[in-house]
Amino acid sequence: MEFLTPKKTVSDASSTQKYVDVKDVRDGVIVLRNGSIRCVLLASSINFDLKSSEEQDAIIGQYQGFLNSLDFPLQIVVHSRRFHIEPYLESLAEQEKHQENELLRFQISEYRNFVQSLTEVSNIMSKFFYVVIPFAPSETQDGGLIGKLTGMLQPKTGTVIPGGEFETYRNQLLQRAEQVSAALSGTGVRTSMLGTEELIELLYNTYNPSVFTTTIMRNIDQVELSNR
Repeated sequence: MEFLTPKKTVSDASSTQKYVDVKDVRDGVIVLRNGSIRCVLLASSINFDLKSSEEQDAIIGQYQGFLNSLDFPLQIVVHSRRFHIEPYLESLAEQEKHQENELLRFQISEYRNFVQSLTEVSNIMSKFFYVVIPFAPSETQDGGLIGKLTGMLQPKTGTVIPGGEFETYRNQLLQRAEQVSAALSGTGVRTSMLGTEELIELLYNTYNPSVFTTTIMRNIDQVELSNR
């Protein structure tokens, strides 16, 4: 997967890539070298402390029900990024330039300088929450919960998914994603599945933490959940 590491030489790419578990990203799905596949849901956050005690109890109950309903493992990932403030500062500078009221123009300038100085003396971080949902072809052969868990936690190495079967496995993975999304919506958490380009960006940021871009992949507040 050449987009994860800078392509310097053939030997460099080969020696680096053998340590990367990801083999391919296609159709909104991550394909691992062992033949298993993953999809990733971007999840919103809720301010639990601002909820009433009744609402908190309801959220906890819904979350317990969600965990008890799972018959497959999943992973919850919290990804912290340095807040990308430059576009906001540029927007303020543009407003300042077109503001005709001298007092308002001065106030915008003071506010912009304050925000800029604040970000320079402290690292303001933003957090993104992801739910990683797995599926392995071996699960279709081993029955029962124990067989499914074994297939996911200890998948066969070197497994290759035949081209004709990939869509079948992907559909089963998407069914799991719908189940997780519907269950989390009961707690007030909204989710949206990442597409191919967003997955590539997330993987690049993960494998290159010192040079990753600060582009926000998707605004979760603008996600509209369909009724399932």
